[in-house]
Amino acid sequence: MKTRNLGNTGLKVSELGLGCMGLSFPNAPAKEECIRLLRSAYENGITLFDTAQAYGDNEELVGEALQPFRKEVILATKFGFKEGKQMLGLDSNPDNIKRILESSLKKLRTDCIDLFYQHRPDPSVPIEEVAGTIKDLIQEGKVKYFGLSEASVEIIRKAHAVLPVTALQSEYSMFYREPENGTISVLEELEIGFVPFSPLGKGFLTGTINANTDFDKTDGRSISPRFNKENREANQALVDLVVSIANEKNVTPAQIALGWLLAQKPFIVPIPGTSKLERLQENIGAVNMILSDEELNKINWALTTIKITGERYPVELQQKIGK
Repeated sequence: MKTRNLGNTGLKVSELGLGCMGLSFPNAPAKEECIRLLRSAYENGITLFDTAQAYGDNEELVGEALQPFRKEVILATKFGFKEGKQMLGLDSNPDNIKRILESSLKKLRTDCIDLFYQHRPDPSVPIEEVAGTIKDLIQEGKVKYFGLSEASVEIIRKAHAVLPVTALQSEYSMFYREPENGTISVLEELEIGFVPFSPLGKGFLTGTINANTDFDKTDGRSISPRFNKENREANQALVDLVVSIANEKNVTPAQIALGWLLAQKPFIVPIPGTSKLERLQENIGAVNMILSDEELNKINWALTTIKITGERYPVELQQKIGK
């Protein structure tokens, strides 16, 4: 697998990473299967692994699975919630950042976090103070690179003025294109990498979800307005587009969705998540699938004619996580 640079700070990663959160969902496979999948990802060239304190036992799982390859992989984790729990609300106070870091170091079985993201901006703590805290931790040798997640252009600029931001992690896909409204251009200007999560639209762009799909109550999509039946029906035109392009190229819809993202900018590194080995292999196959300029123009023109309906999160969750 080829590599890409995240920002201009020297961090080089595989052009496709792995989002690990789903391996700690209630319906995730057994621990042994999760470890097998994580190690298979590494064996197939993936070097960027994304986790967070807020993902339950995910850091412990990732730490155990990747310990044999620790020097060859990039571990990215996040701080920014009270006690590391999303539903308790935001907390990026310096003391909490330091507590979360020490906990993450232990769980990930390492003495240094490669990429430490603020999980969500905290309105009660100036971003300059957050960046200054991470700067101190970098000087102590406990963190290598600083990242932000779901941050506004204003916050990105303020943080970057204190400490170079290596990467921004935010949702971005054909299904959610908000970062195109100024964020990507600022990342390019400041030479900051972009790590899109949910690059497959939480599964919608795989072509396996339609208006008749039933989600288990433990599935986060069951409470997402964007995934209610009416909105799935309204958004089906996007899936039809992706499936048609995939059929023309004899690849899968997921590979089209990932290939489209990879083609947007050379500093974009998507982190699709999966708990299935066959899906992992399918996603990895996207790096060898090249969309021609004609195909990209066709997709991009079609995207301008498709209006996506439905909010990402319910209002009460948005209030707790900040966005």
